[in-house]
Amino acid sequence: MSILNIENMSHSFGDRILFNNVSFRLLKGEHIGLVGANGEGKSTFMKLITNQILPDSGTIDWNKKYTIGYIDQLVDLKEGITALEFLKEAFANLFEVENKINDLYIKLGNMDEEEMNKALSKIAVLQETLDKSDFYSISSKIQATSAGLGIKELLDKEVSALSGGQRTKVLLVKLLLQKPDILLLDEPTNHLDEEHIQWLKEYLINYKNAFILISHDNSFLNSVVNVVYHLEHKTLSRYEGNYECFLRLYEIRKEQRLIEYKEQQREIEKLEEYIRKNKVRTATAKQAKSREKKLDKIERIEIQKDIIKPYFAFKTLRLPESVVFQTKNLVIGYDSPLSKPLNLKMKRGEKIAIIGANGLGKTTLLKSLLGLLDPIDGEVRISDYKKVGYFQQELAEENTTQVLNEVWNQFPDFTQTEVRKALARCGLTRQHIDSPINILSGGEQAKVRLCKLINEPTNILVLDEPTNHLDIYAKNELKRALKEYDGSIILVCHEPEFYKEVATDVWNCEEWATRG
Repeated sequence: MSILNIENMSHSFGDRILFNNVSFRLLKGEHIGLVGANGEGKSTFMKLITNQILPDSGTIDWNKKYTIGYIDQLVDLKEGITALEFLKEAFANLFEVENKINDLYIKLGNMDEEEMNKALSKIAVLQETLDKSDFYSISSKIQATSAGLGIKELLDKEVSALSGGQRTKVLLVKLLLQKPDILLLDEPTNHLDEEHIQWLKEYLINYKNAFILISHDNSFLNSVVNVVYHLEHKTLSRYEGNYECFLRLYEIRKEQRLIEYKEQQREIEKLEEYIRKNKVRTATAKQAKSREKKLDKIERIEIQKDIIKPYFAFKTLRLPESVVFQTKNLVIGYDSPLSKPLNLKMKRGEKIAIIGANGLGKTTLLKSLLGLLDPIDGEVRISDYKKVGYFQQELAEENTTQVLNEVWNQFPDFTQTEVRKALARCGLTRQHIDSPINILSGGEQAKVRLCKLINEPTNILVLDEPTNHLDIYAKNELKRALKEYDGSIILVCHEPEFYKEVATDVWNCEEWATRG
């Protein structure tokens, strides 16, 4: 029996059709990966099945016996409570049972023998509920899951003071602690480092209940899913197996579809030619009419256009100096030091990946090197001939500027046609280009930011988690472009399969961090 069943669902966003009569099912214990290119509608699918938005048509039926868990970014993280107190809310029903037990014990002294026996029986039942639920190990569960996802040091902090990435991790920890029958996860690895991604991978591999996962980390996805639903050209296709299995079957289906299409086209041409030659002749008009009816009944096979794949080519300027930057006893941080004194040096042409756990100061180091943040101590000398292209982690503000104008404002000497061509090369369609930025998916917004970056000549690229939200096509293209880039690169990234092919050197900030 299905946990979730979707029949003939259609949904549009403005004049853009995202789903056209799609069907979907989720069975008990299935680990489903929802895949597709940026902007195909994966996050919209999650919003539809969690009733945040309604479909234009079709049915979405959940089996009411099962509990559903997903990260609601709009949840109110109240002021005055710590992350630990917030996480304890995952066990609110058990704490309520404990309160009932305590209330009954308080009232025992005022009961007669019969009432007392009834109360003690009720206490025994309630106590059994707590014991079966491992109530007395809640604290250790919270500590273990928090450590696994890298938020143990945040437990005493007020949730209202957390950054966006920290907030997302706290919400994910709470979701895992609740252990719902169905987990809905939309890019859960985006704010996790390698160690915590590995922890989550092991957790999901061993997860006995069902989940639906959206992730552009293909290695992670491949390890944890046993069913893939592919969203492409407004349709959903189901594939049994992991991500690698899906890729093989997808190519086979694609080839079979092409063969069937060519055979059908030959049949259609024969029928059309016969009808054209024979419908005006009295002797053969009846046969021609019969073939005409046959032609009308043919369900035409359509060959969909390939997904628009981006092309990135960074413009470069020559850096005459051999040293890009050098630090002397640099100590980074805000209120307190995040690093030991650093004496770092980067030479022209080097491509350095900076890795390490979240919270150790990778982004802080980038900002300190660029002069965007004053160091606590020490100094940075950076080439006077620098021309830096900086890709920050996703920006928090809601940008309602039209995509076309966002890029045109940065390059006023471009014609409108040149701006449109630049955006199209980055994999964006006319609909994307004419839309406000805030309605684009995370991957599409990243492509807009990359468009601005590649059209500005640079000799140093500083990239902070550029692969977040990018689909496999954009990620592979960005990797190729960075390998070919003639300038120097500083790259913060948690995906070894990405940075290992780009970097000439790797700096692990765990080696100089003041805390682990």
